[in-house]
Amino acid sequence: KCLGPRNDFSRSPANVFSGEQPHEILAAGPEPGRRSSEAMPTSPGRHRLPLAHGPDGSVGAAGPQARRPRLDSSVFRMARRLRTLRFDTVVLLPNSFRSALLARMAQIRRRVGYDRDGRGFLLTDRLVARRVGGRFVPVSTRDYYLAVARYLGAVQPQTTPHLFTRVCDDRTAAALLGDGGIGPSDRLLVMAPGASFGDAKIWDPRRFSMLAQRCGQELGARVAVTGSPEERPILDAVIGGSDPPIVNLPALGVDLKLLKSVIKRATVVVSNDTGPRHMAVALGRPVVSIFGPTDPVWTQTDFADERQVMVKVFCGPCQKKRCPLDHRCMTQITVEMVLEKVAELMRRPAASDSAPSR
Repeated sequence: KCLGPRNDFSRSPANVFSGEQPHEILAAGPEPGRRSSEAMPTSPGRHRLPLAHGPDGSVGAAGPQARRPRLDSSVFRMARRLRTLRFDTVVLLPNSFRSALLARMAQIRRRVGYDRDGRGFLLTDRLVARRVGGRFVPVSTRDYYLAVARYLGAVQPQTTPHLFTRVCDDRTAAALLGDGGIGPSDRLLVMAPGASFGDAKIWDPRRFSMLAQRCGQELGARVAVTGSPEERPILDAVIGGSDPPIVNLPALGVDLKLLKSVIKRATVVVSNDTGPRHMAVALGRPVVSIFGPTDPVWTQTDFADERQVMVKVFCGPCQKKRCPLDHRCMTQITVEMVLEKVAELMRRPAASDSAPSR
């Protein structure tokens, strides 16, 4: 919520812009110049945090040779719009040069972010991700951004994400599941066989089919699959290769909002390293996460009811969207390996409660 223009930052909450859209407000931090106890000054206006790299493993160029974005008319329009809103502080969540340049052009007086992509001179509060041997040290995205919150004055910020559902959505989701033949007392296994990052993160759809069949036969589970419209061929392949039938959630009318209610109802979720995995964690539902080319450290959840399945290969984790070799990091993950984790979670009481409805 915007709390007014040009407030005294040291005395009252300020108007704070989180870096992309002017209505997204992150936090009101301490007075200018205050440092977190975890921040170690390296030069005036520059602070090193005991952390590491940013999300998804991407590395921004640094120094004067860093690539600069083209300034099209949309940048100037957004800068003019932000100037009229008179923000006091911007917390730059993107690591890009463009986002920092936009904040500077908008004349936002305090600009907080990581010194990446050669943009340090555009920031008033520069946080430095730790490197070893010139390479960024892996750290979870959660800790990467919570360090910014701590720098701004947050004390022991919560590390566990939370999602909530509405009672009306829970009822709608239950009715749609009923249309698919899944009752309130059935064991529900929700599978997310796609991934928007790239083909390399996708476990073989045929193995998802075999997993669904064995979970039905050996664990008495009813199985449903979810995915985006772009992942429809993957869903079709999973559904077509299994007997008994798998419920197609998108075909029933389950959108992203209702998917929260479905996952909240699930006994276990099986997912590639993609969105439904994080939804399950935030909703307190047991989840089996399948990792291939991506390093779990980048998205570590520390969730007691998550089981990660991954094999060590000489070439991984490579963070590549497409495998240039034989996809061994995924092909060596067997149905039995995933089934073992699913059975473990299904046969034990959940370590956490599911999210409440609002």
